Amino acid sequence: MSRPSLTESLWDNFKQIFIAVILAIVIKTSIVEAYKIPSQSMEDTLLVGDFLLANKFAYGARLPLVNWRFPAIGRPEPGDIVIFIWPQDGVTKYIKRCVAGPGDTVELKDKLLFVNGKLVELPEHGKYGGNTPDGRIVVEPRQPGGLDSRDNFGPYVVPDDCYFMMGDNRDNSFDSRYWGVVPYELILGEAILVHWSWDDSRYPSPEVTVTDPLSVPRLFIFNAVHFVQKVRWGRLFDLIS
Repeated sequence: MSRPSLTESLWDNFKQIFIAVILAIVIKTSIVEAYKIPSQSMEDTLLVGDFLLANKFAYGARLPLVNWRFPAIGRPEPGDIVIFIWPQDGVTKYIKRCVAGPGDTVELKDKLLFVNGKLVELPEHGKYGGNTPDGRIVVEPRQPGGLDSRDNFGPYVVPDDCYFMMGDNRDNSFDSRYWGVVPYELILGEAILVHWSWDDSRYPSPEVTVTDPLSVPRLFIFNAVHFVQKVRWGRLFDLIS
């Protein structure tokens, strides 16, 4: 049996790499995708530096390059932590907790959330952060003319095929109270697992600048030295709820 030529070997390798890349793209865009938490809006459920895996099949995964969606296992339910595209720009990915769905009536009274007239308790790791230095809770009243505020909102009826999203860090979350509901077509998936967590606040990484060629190796060495302290070991592979 003759050995394959160099050209045949290169072609076989190219096909294998091409298939692997295509499979990786399909998995990333249609099945499971990784996300990084960039802000404090979901503290203390999710922390800045958490890296998540999201189930994109839960709400109907999309095939890449075509606007076709697999049948959904279900729709977002109140309590789900959802990744979606921000309706205001159609590009940025946000992560919030779904608190109400189509036809539900949302109202906030002095911070307390009511859905369809029933009080919704703060999530297990949720919090309010708008306190004064001496610990007093700050409640924002309605604005002049009876306009909604952060802490007094609604009643508002969620439109068909839309979802009302809020951050668990209620006083520090830019969410549906400010920019409206999320249409189903912009829903990407449900957050399921923290697979990595990096705490840069304990030992802040040195700045990387274009003008300083040594800033990159300095950053690498610094993070290598403090690697054990900066990884939140207890959060690795935590299920999200």
